[in-house]
Amino acid sequence: MDEFKPCNLDYFPENILIDVLSYLSVRELVRAGRVCKRWKRLVKDQRLWRFVDLTAWKGVTSRILWLLLRQYLGCGLRCLRLRGLLLSARGGTFLSESWLKALSTKCPRLSKLYLLHADLRSLPSCQLLPPSLQVLELRGCELPREFFNQTPTSSASSQERAEATSSVGAQQQRRDQKGKRPGSPSGIGIERLILNNVPSFTDQHLQSLKSWERLSRLELRDTFRVTANGLRSCATKDGTCGVEGLSRLKYLEIGITGRQGYQLQMASLGLGAGWLGLEELSLGGKEVGPGLLCASRLKDLKCLCLWACTLSEMQIVRSCRMLRGLCRLEFLDVIFQPRQCPPVVEGEGGGGEEQDREEAAGADSSNDENKTPDKNDPIPSLRRSLAVLLPSCILVFTNCSVQINAE
Repeated sequence: MDEFKPCNLDYFPENILIDVLSYLSVRELVRAGRVCKRWKRLVKDQRLWRFVDLTAWKGVTSRILWLLLRQYLGCGLRCLRLRGLLLSARGGTFLSESWLKALSTKCPRLSKLYLLHADLRSLPSCQLLPPSLQVLELRGCELPREFFNQTPTSSASSQERAEATSSVGAQQQRRDQKGKRPGSPSGIGIERLILNNVPSFTDQHLQSLKSWERLSRLELRDTFRVTANGLRSCATKDGTCGVEGLSRLKYLEIGITGRQGYQLQMASLGLGAGWLGLEELSLGGKEVGPGLLCASRLKDLKCLCLWACTLSEMQIVRSCRMLRGLCRLEFLDVIFQPRQCPPVVEGEGGGGEEQDREEAAGADSSNDENKTPDKNDPIPSLRRSLAVLLPSCILVFTNCSVQINAE
């Protein structure tokens, strides 16, 4: 037993100590840096500050943000999650222009920013955010009217007009315009925008996104003020001057799941005008029904996801008959209504649906493998019907169930 001598943390290599410190929260890391000089140096290692989550630290003020930025945050930061003071009794300014400029300078590799309950009305535009951002997620935030404008009206624009009056100023302005071509760092480089429960987001903000040249993914969750007309005006279409709207958008998500009794705008009806280049569509909650009616107008649609809703087999089959180019169909947290066989179906559409059911039944009887029931399928008949309509489509059921009638 004498051979085993007690040892302290000084004998451990620094790589192992950094791995141990990586399990601590931001608040615990700051406290650990006060133990000794060695720990203070280890805590400042940028490997510990790649993903910073401050949402669990309640009461984070601008003073604490300045302290973290000056002493700890650096070029290693990739993802930053902040919790604002919108629901706090303290209130006050949380994100200032000077702090955002310092963040852009000191953290040039920051690619994702998540803001929770932040009051952004003190910021004139999102162009004050770090230009290296690729993903911006806002949840429960307050926005000014011109927050998403590409070129906000400021004193800089008036100064450029004054310089343009002189010949020297005009030459300098031409040089600046040559440097500010599409794809330059001066524009907004955000590729993915996530808005979750942002009541102040309106059609005017949606119109401002048309000037974003790199936006390819847009997720609108519980944005109650977005209307069908606003979504229709932003849809990609061929105009007189070329392609208009959100031309680079490939993924769109629309979902309304909260606020019972709130006036439903049914923004997904704006998809009825068509959307060129839209390949992936996600519909959730109260937007599923209107969205399925308009999904047939999306000629380039390849992936469709339906989540947090109640659907019937007839409703799904009727919508999928017009989506022959669909490659992936996903159901997430969907409650399926029990299968019903109506005695008489009026109209021509009902005859087509009956024919689809007969084809599905014929395919079921011809294949012996389909006779074995699959417990993971909420409705096996739905899988068989979709296999006939969309033979090359991948079906995914996740956390789905069947509604049980009280009778």
